[in-house]
Amino acid sequence: MEHAIQISGLKKSYGKTEVLKGLSFHVEKGEIFGILGVNGAGKTTVLECIEGFRKYEHGKITINGKAGIQLQSASLPAYIKPMEAIRLFTKWKNTAIDTSLLAALGINELKSKKYMELSTGQKRRLHLAIALTGNPDILFLDEPTAGLDIEGRISLHNQIRQLKEQGTTIILASHDMTEVETLCDRIAILNSGNIAFIGTTDELASKIGKKYQIKVLTESGEDNYTADNIGDTMLAILENYRSKSINVLDIKVNRGTLEQHFVDIAKGDFL
Repeated sequence: MEHAIQISGLKKSYGKTEVLKGLSFHVEKGEIFGILGVNGAGKTTVLECIEGFRKYEHGKITINGKAGIQLQSASLPAYIKPMEAIRLFTKWKNTAIDTSLLAALGINELKSKKYMELSTGQKRRLHLAIALTGNPDILFLDEPTAGLDIEGRISLHNQIRQLKEQGTTIILASHDMTEVETLCDRIAILNSGNIAFIGTTDELASKIGKKYQIKVLTESGEDNYTADNIGDTMLAILENYRSKSINVLDIKVNRGTLEQHFVDIAKGDFL
């Protein structure tokens, strides 16, 4: 598959602190690619270097196509109206207004409101509409659902899926592991300026193990266990209770999620 973005040997420092230590990876055309990392891992710096907002010392970044960017902390003048903002950006990009896109994002419903009167979800939809002005090939989304209610998150996720179906390449930065597992084709997890993992979430699950969470309720209270092999572990747990004549009242087994393991993964504990 042809690459939408190619990163080679990317290095960036702030003073004497090296934040990016020679990152190399690619994003394929038409995929949703997640960039993850705990605070200080270099996630925001990577995005800003790719987007052209920040200079870097070494490496090469190649972008094949037009880019649209939805920043996490984007804002507009308080008294500007949504359609005024849309007209401003379409004029700036020398393109026509996409009425079908505005309808899909519900921008037409906001015509009479000023920017300062919009809810968080309405602002997010407006920012996305602006980012999509000119029909970009590549879309950068930085924490796109932060501050949204459940209805707003579902609506935006559906819009992201539709964009992927239309062939748009999407770079998604998010702290929401459920969002990442639901939307992303591949992910890159950063650890101290390096890539700790890159691949699909299924490949990650295979690499770190299933990590089952087991809760056993007895007459004495609740005991918690963690296991990779559910069968052998359960047999050992039950045999231990039987040998001690402890009556088991209930057992609950849950498979660990990417969110439960994310901090350990980002720190490199599983890799």
